[in-house]
Amino acid sequence: MIKKLLLTLLCLSSLSTRAQDNTILVLADSLSASYGIAIEDGWVSLLQNRLRDQGYTYNVFNASISGDTTHGAKSRLDEILTETKPDITILELGGNDGLRGLPIPEIKSNLGEIIGLLETAGSEILLVPMLLPPNYGKFYIDRFTAIYSELAEETATLLSKFILDGIADKPELMQNDGIHPTAEAQIMMLENIWPDLQPMLSEE
Repeated sequence: MIKKLLLTLLCLSSLSTRAQDNTILVLADSLSASYGIAIEDGWVSLLQNRLRDQGYTYNVFNASISGDTTHGAKSRLDEILTETKPDITILELGGNDGLRGLPIPEIKSNLGEIIGLLETAGSEILLVPMLLPPNYGKFYIDRFTAIYSELAEETATLLSKFILDGIADKPELMQNDGIHPTAEAQIMMLENIWPDLQPMLSEE
């Protein structure tokens, strides 16, 4: 089932018809899975379009699943890596763990293991930090937020800007659930991570 899903995602995300020598894997949750909007409107599809338009020879493999947790992504990563060998991975996970109030050490350990597996596979990693709403309490929120900066330092992994920066606090850019951004916000999501992603790209 997972293999079939990943193959479908690969077909949907392979928007460029030109030969691709490099791969960007997006390993993430609903924020990157075009939840509630058309796939072609999502920031991952916009990323593929931008890469093509700017002459980068990358194919974007979107392995994002709505509702996914760090444990879920870790458990399916081996199979993902049989389907694609990423040069770069955009790792956007942990939000669902935090919303479920899972233990901080567990979230950090899972993310650390994912980073290790990706490094072993030869992928560079762009770690996308997540934030939680204020009702989770300062103690938990502070410890959750620190996961990303700690992992970036401990694993020498590049940390991006928060993908919903300038979006999450604007109701007009969020869907009715207050969690997922609208189609209009997707270009802003891409702009939030592009300055950190672009220097990682090869022009060859």
